[in-house]
Amino acid sequence: MTEPLTAGLLVTLAVQEFVKSGTGDLAKRFTAEALAKIPILWEKIKTRLMGRSEKVNEALAKVESGDSTAIATLTKNLDVILDEDSLFAEELQILGRAIQAGEITQVGLRDVTAGRIKAEIKQKAKGDLVEQIGAQQIKADGDAIFTIEQETN
Repeated sequence: MTEPLTAGLLVTLAVQEFVKSGTGDLAKRFTAEALAKIPILWEKIKTRLMGRSEKVNEALAKVESGDSTAIATLTKNLDVILDEDSLFAEELQILGRAIQAGEITQVGLRDVTAGRIKAEIKQKAKGDLVEQIGAQQIKADGDAIFTIEQETN
């Protein structure tokens, strides 16, 4: 059995669209399926936390404006909710695992500029939704030869 995702990890997954460098960065790190689930996770967490206290409401607003300093407040409060409501906890676990399964974990070559490039890339990945990227943003003045072998389990 897989380990349960902590409240902190669930909050981090849910708020990354606000506190990271934006959707462009997330699009490089997650599959389209996973990206579609991130706002759903956030809405579920936000809905359950909203109204618990003025401090929590302020923390929600801060995070949505990109301030990551409020994540600890949300995490503490979500942890209490997860302890009290096992069905909600399981719902978030399933959603969180689906997002994690869509995280792009391997990139062979990225942002390379060279006269000539010859690369052999072998990648193994676990999970049904994991995308593999052999080469990205490559600039070569001469030959660019790539041999890419990808295997998923």
